[in-house]
Amino acid sequence: MSEVPPVLLSAIVCDRVIFDRMTGMPSLINILQNLNAHKFPVRTAQVIFFCELTNGHGKTNLKVRLIDTEHEEAPLFEQAGTVEFKDVQQVVTFAMNLQGVMFPHQGQYRFQLLSDETLLGERRIICRQVEMKPKQQ
Repeated sequence: MSEVPPVLLSAIVCDRVIFDRMTGMPSLINILQNLNAHKFPVRTAQVIFFCELTNGHGKTNLKVRLIDTEHEEAPLFEQAGTVEFKDVQQVVTFAMNLQGVMFPHQGQYRFQLLSDETLLGERRIICRQVEMKPKQQ
C-alpha cells in the first residue's frame, strides 16, 4: 500500500451503473441528490457509490461510509474495497454496490470516500419526508 493517497476526481451516488462492453465507459442511471420517503427510518435496497480517482500508487484500500451530519458519531454504514493503479496518471473508475443502507430520519447525510483513513472527499444526499398522495378513484 502506498502512503500517498489518490486524488478524487468525481463522486456520485446513483441507482445503477452500466459499463459498455466495447469501450468500458460507464453510464450512470438515476443520480441521487435527494431521497424521498413516506416514513423514516427508510432502508434502500441498493445504491451505487461511483467515483473516479487518479494519482494512485499501486494497490489502494478504499472505504465508503455514510455519516449523519446531525449526529456525527459512528458511521451509519461502511464498506471496504480496493483498486489498483498501474500508473499515477491513470484514471481509475470505482463503483461500489451498497445494499441495505439505512437512513434513520430526514435530514442531510454524506457518503464519504476514504483511503487508509484519509478522507478523499464526500457526496451529500438529502433525505426528505413526503406525503403519500391519496389514490385516485
